[in-house]
Amino acid sequence: MTINIQYVNMAASEAMNEYVSERLKKLGKKYEWIISAQVHFEVQPDPKGKGKICKIELSLPGPRIFASSDEKNYELSVKNTISDLEKQLKKRKEIYKTH
Repeated sequence: MTINIQYVNMAASEAMNEYVSERLKKLGKKYEWIISAQVHFEVQPDPKGKGKICKIELSLPGPRIFASSDEKNYELSVKNTISDLEKQLKKRKEIYKTH
């Protein structure tokens, strides 16, 4: 699986690259038909203390899968986004089983 990471309105972070790559590789081992992942990190000013946004789009057979999360830190944002993606992947896997 190919992983592309982009940072919008912020500096790139090697620690975040490793963290998100590790999480996505685990997902890739579980669902080996994932082709690639596009990851976008961005900062949005938010009076509630959130504003750390992670968006991930997975390319795989059939329609692409997308999820995003807005949290108070990037680790939590990545965790929630990947959790949402995993739910969608489970549904997609069920569809594949029926065909």
